[in-house]
Amino acid sequence: MDTRPRLNKHISPKDFREFYWLKEELIKFCRVEGLRISGSKIEITQRIDKFLQTGGKEQIKTNSRPKSTSKFDWNNEKLSLTTKITDNYKSTENVRAFFEQQIGTHFKFNVKFMNWMKTNTGKTLKAAIEEWGKIKTQKKHNTQAKDIAPQFEYNRYLRDFLADNPNSSREVGIKLWKIKKYKRGDNIYRKDDLKWIDKIYE
Repeated sequence: MDTRPRLNKHISPKDFREFYWLKEELIKFCRVEGLRISGSKIEITQRIDKFLQTGGKEQIKTNSRPKSTSKFDWNNEKLSLTTKITDNYKSTENVRAFFEQQIGTHFKFNVKFMNWMKTNTGKTLKAAIEEWGKIKTQKKHNTQAKDIAPQFEYNRYLRDFLADNPNSSREVGIKLWKIKKYKRGDNIYRKDDLKWIDKIYE
């Protein structure tokens, strides 16, 4: 089994890219070297890779988000279909009650809808209701299996292992993963990984 090198500033970019690292390990490295720790595992990995290659560090950006200009009170104002979304919009209980009245008690905030509300200043709540309906319909008709984001390599590995070995167990897949993640190279499940099964029972 390949010996995984220590994750510090002396590791080569090649070794860094060819071994598996937990997000916690990446964050610890960033804190030691003064790099930003925000973002997904993929973003942090790219940040470290760039640092190892160039020695450069990204400047930590200050909050440059423009201040809200509207004084509209989304907690207490009486809302109507013609009410316009302002730049200080908040998904308050007042807003929830309005949408439940217009749509029904099955109304629920969801991430996609809340993001739409925050990026559509100037549009009316009537338009928001129409958008909520579109999102609801799209979700209802989306029967495709959800893809697992690439940063969740463990989940992807187990999913692919179990799909390829339906008569095996999750426990075997987990043990194979523990071997795979310490080896040089990618962390994608391959049929050839089954050669390690004998090691599991040693």
